[in-house]
Amino acid sequence: MNQEYERIQQMIMKAEGCAYNDDACMYRNGFHLMPPTGWMNDPNGLCQCNGEYHIFFQYSPLEVNGGMKVWGHYVTKNFVDYEYLGAPFVPDENFDKDGVYSGSTYVDENGMHIFYTGNVKLEGKYDYTYSGRRADTVLVESKDGRNFSKKQVVIDTDEYPEGYSCHIRDPKVWEEDGTYYMVLGGRTSDDNGRILVYSSSDMHKWALHGEISSKKPFAYMWECPDCFGLDGDYVVSFSPQGLESGKYKFQNIYQSGYVVTNEKMPSVIDEETFYEWDMGFDFYAPQTFLDRTGRRILIGWAGMPDARYTNGEVDEENWQHCLTVPRELHVDAAGNGEKKVFQRPIREIESLRIGDGLRVKWERLSCERDCLDIVCNFKKEKSTEPFSITIADGVTFSFTGEEIELSLDEGCGRGRSVRRSHISCVKSIRILVDSSIIEYYINDGEQVFTTRYYKKDRGTVLSFNTNDADIIVYPMKEIGIEYPYNVFGVEDNQCVS
Repeated sequence: MNQEYERIQQMIMKAEGCAYNDDACMYRNGFHLMPPTGWMNDPNGLCQCNGEYHIFFQYSPLEVNGGMKVWGHYVTKNFVDYEYLGAPFVPDENFDKDGVYSGSTYVDENGMHIFYTGNVKLEGKYDYTYSGRRADTVLVESKDGRNFSKKQVVIDTDEYPEGYSCHIRDPKVWEEDGTYYMVLGGRTSDDNGRILVYSSSDMHKWALHGEISSKKPFAYMWECPDCFGLDGDYVVSFSPQGLESGKYKFQNIYQSGYVVTNEKMPSVIDEETFYEWDMGFDFYAPQTFLDRTGRRILIGWAGMPDARYTNGEVDEENWQHCLTVPRELHVDAAGNGEKKVFQRPIREIESLRIGDGLRVKWERLSCERDCLDIVCNFKKEKSTEPFSITIADGVTFSFTGEEIELSLDEGCGRGRSVRRSHISCVKSIRILVDSSIIEYYINDGEQVFTTRYYKKDRGTVLSFNTNDADIIVYPMKEIGIEYPYNVFGVEDNQCVS
């Protein structure tokens, strides 16, 4: 550990010690992971090692609107009880001095092999898109997920191929048939999104293996790439920037989605078969991993960069953004017959339910708790009956018989208005309600909508306009998080800089 590492750690611990976490913090969530303080974005380094799940995340503890980027670190054995392990990776080297950017973890018998992008902005008059930025790929290793080796650069920026801009980042690594593969998101010099593919025999020396492109130009940048097998098919996932929005697609400023293919690593994907992971306002930069039981698990950032809407916790509570609940993935046929990835909340969170649930027999229900799990099954196998469900008198999820609409009023939405999708019928909905985030899973996860929301009062008011549904509302307990030092514990007078 060098002096810069120690200096940054002292600043982080002070900021976390001054964080707010009391009864006045109405928007801190009960079962969605958040930063202790400051800003959170991409999930990183997701893996299971030595019986523990590791969830790293992009973290700016000193700035609620984003600033110095480090990695925060949660661990859990059951997705219910967590331990926060601080910020193990900070910008303390010349090759990552302007930010420890996103990456992944590969686990084998030797432990964890963690890869990330070291961000460096050169001094001078640069645009930092086509000139003036370095993005080395960095490796850190660990046997136990708590003690980490010295950082080392395994792909230098100067080794990236010609024809690309400075925007190459977000390494995702896996092994197949004795060879290690890495994908990196990229932006070409003429503004086309690509995925660079590298291969290695030892994870230390990497050679360019190829690239993945689209049949037609499809966005100017592909962030957070991921390639994996799932139920006999293969999935290429990425977050494209620069797509033109339509009524039922690409409604956010940036998107996240996937293509299902029968090729292990296609050189060209058909952009017409690109499906969005989530149709809501707040979802970006997902990452997946395979656990020891064979489950493919996805976690996304419940946020959106450069969005016009705002978040209510920023001013009142000095933190911003959270992660989605972990989701189990499966390939299945959608209502239109095409193969899609279905997403279901990880089964462990059902252990947070309190009691047997309340079967809804009323049009309006007031719940004392902020955390709910709502299960709605329609009596007809393929219902086309219109319905609506409203939460907190400001967030309405409705079905017209042909389309789904998620709408928020200005008070709850803070600039979020309407998101829509086309769907032929609705068989079921599962709604995960937390203090300031809602996740909707339609038809066993065929479509998902995630949104932040900001209610006026504690508790949760529900309104139902559903004539053909069996609805059970489960109150939910909160997850537990153990902290290794005095997070949320410094007196106010000690927080004055």
